[in-house]
Amino acid sequence: MIRLRDAAPEDVPAIAAIWNPIIRDTVITFWPTERSDAEIATLIRDRQAAGHPFIVAEDAGVVLGFATYSQFRHGGGYARSMEHTIYLAPGARGTGTGRLLLEGLEDRARAAGHRLLIGGVTASNEESLRFHLRAGYAEWGRIPCAGWKFGSFHDLVLMGKDLSAGN
Repeated sequence: MIRLRDAAPEDVPAIAAIWNPIIRDTVITFWPTERSDAEIATLIRDRQAAGHPFIVAEDAGVVLGFATYSQFRHGGGYARSMEHTIYLAPGARGTGTGRLLLEGLEDRARAAGHRLLIGGVTASNEESLRFHLRAGYAEWGRIPCAGWKFGSFHDLVLMGKDLSAGN
């Protein structure tokens, strides 16, 4: 049975095993270099200390994916607008795990008084665009050539949801 819980230091290697192949081998993220265990541990600690979730989905002790959010842009005027990140292990895709993680983030964001949840999706990542649409997100913007990776530019699609709209 899949359960969601806060990420802990012992989850860092499993998170790295999910995240680094995505960084290294795909344009799903524009991040250019793999993340070290120390970077991931710091990111988890800093997000949680700021009151932002960093959660994992696990089944029988195996981490299937992780999700987090932080403020969309800097400055007090954006304090209720969050940008989320969700990544899954290859075997967890298409199992409903991503939806559980997204719903978990939405619940935490609502409880914290946040209004918007936004995902930045590479335009060529059609699976993620469909995922967000099925979850009630809409395309709120498209930024041509926003990311550079593997020797070419990639468009970024902002998928957003108003959490106050009862979705």
